[in-house]
Amino acid sequence: MSQRRNDPRTRNRSPRHFAIVGAGIAGVACARTLLQAGHRVTVFERAKTVGGRMASEATPFGRFDSGAQYFTVRDERFAKALETAGGICKRWSANLVRVLDPHGRVAEAALPSLEAHWVAQPGMDALVTVWAAPMAEHLVLDTQVRRIERDALDASRWQLRTEGEGDSSHVYSGFDAVLLAVPPSAARLLLGEGSVSTALAERIEPVRVAPCWTLMIAFPQASQPTLSYLGPQWNAARSTHHRIAWMARESSKPGRDRIERWTLQASAEWSAEHLRDDPQRVEAKLLRAFSEITGIRATPSFALARCWGEAKTQVPLGAPFLWDAKTGLGAAGDWCTGHRVEDAFLSGLQLALKVA
Repeated sequence: MSQRRNDPRTRNRSPRHFAIVGAGIAGVACARTLLQAGHRVTVFERAKTVGGRMASEATPFGRFDSGAQYFTVRDERFAKALETAGGICKRWSANLVRVLDPHGRVAEAALPSLEAHWVAQPGMDALVTVWAAPMAEHLVLDTQVRRIERDALDASRWQLRTEGEGDSSHVYSGFDAVLLAVPPSAARLLLGEGSVSTALAERIEPVRVAPCWTLMIAFPQASQPTLSYLGPQWNAARSTHHRIAWMARESSKPGRDRIERWTLQASAEWSAEHLRDDPQRVEAKLLRAFSEITGIRATPSFALARCWGEAKTQVPLGAPFLWDAKTGLGAAGDWCTGHRVEDAFLSGLQLALKVA
């Protein structure tokens, strides 16, 4: 009788305790749904804040969205969830164009979009922050999960070995299931490259996600009375330049500081080629490309480069989530079906509904 009670396949008849690794939009969506279903959750996040690639960098010159630039809404479940965000999401009239040559000429204006581009205020991370706020007591931030292993006191459950601030270590135990809402390389590592779950590791192995170098720059001189605007009349562009794939005028987004500033995202190919470059070298190369495309020759007063090791899905999983009922292990993320914000949300939501 006790063996049946501890079987992960039968525990959904009573509240269970889930460990969720990752507090990006997939992890938070999953945790919220499980809490609403009456389960216990503990969410582990290696960063000091929630959000993942829904990241926003606060600087003296205003905020930059260093990860996801905007989101679209195609699924009714995502639309309904956004209604609970307190109106912090606003439509962005991006004035999006396509730059098809290296000299900044807009060779082809983008067709009018059939769907709205949305952003959160004052930065993209605000959406995840609002959703995570009611479950603050369930969050363990600034904590890196190093290993998943069977619980030392109950082999039918799981425990997590973690490292926190100052290399402090801790073991969290008593979990009925562990759900990974992290990039695929981190998920493979936590699965012990198959030693923890061969089934899940083999499913994740073919997934490929490209890196992305991001450069954030500010031109406060453009805010002076004699110079109110720098460069092109468009606010966002998809580019075929070999270095830069996307650029956006951050100050054009609703709810943002008006200081002229831009976020540049390098192409997947260039980012992979220069993955190990130091930030100063990347900054110099991307600034040169930015000048070629926009005609802006001024030196920015602020520049910050950061690299996302896994940013845009090239080969997705092909399923909305992973779940192994026999072991009580699962995984979710945008990489399951694509790379959009909505993909991440739906992945976390659907995994929670499956296991709840």
